Amino acid sequence: MTNKDFEEPIDEVPGDEGSEAHASGPDSQGDQREGDDLTVDDILDAPQTDEAAVAEASPEDRDLLLDLKRVQAEYANYRRRTEDQREVEIARAKGSVAKGLLPVLDDLDRAEKHGDLVEGSPLAAIAEKLRGVVARLGVETYGVAGEVFDPQQHEAIFHAPNPGGVEDGTILDVVEVGYRLGTIELRPAKVVVAGSAD
Repeated sequence: MTNKDFEEPIDEVPGDEGSEAHASGPDSQGDQREGDDLTVDDILDAPQTDEAAVAEASPEDRDLLLDLKRVQAEYANYRRRTEDQREVEIARAKGSVAKGLLPVLDDLDRAEKHGDLVEGSPLAAIAEKLRGVVARLGVETYGVAGEVFDPQQHEAIFHAPNPGGVEDGTILDVVEVGYRLGTIELRPAKVVVAGSAD
């Protein structure tokens, strides 16, 4: 028997001059295995696509797998619809509570304009607490004198002659402030607008 040295890699294969092909010896295979470091657990834990699982299954199992995928998709859609509906119901409940509080907030605004909410009085403390609850619900007020009239947000209850120095279409006075909850308008602001109705 001849003693061949398998430790040295052969750079060229006889008869393939100029070829890029290299012979691989035991060492090069060992290096490849060390780089991969695959174990049985790695192979078993490798993700398998749904298409591959269905293709490898028997006809009876294939039908069951397809049914399972369909049920999973229906359940995912059901969960999404339920979550969306839950958000809508929460917003509707908040809006209902906030609408019920609007007349009370209007009364507090009128009392404040007439000087009945004196700092430190019991009524002022109650008003502050109630306004805090409404703010935590996410209710915002809008409509301030000096703003430009916007028919999408404001309701003009009176067109006053322009007093001068003010552009037509400017809000002169706010009779009732407007309230919105997020993107939902609970009530438009009722305002007095400078200029004629034309």
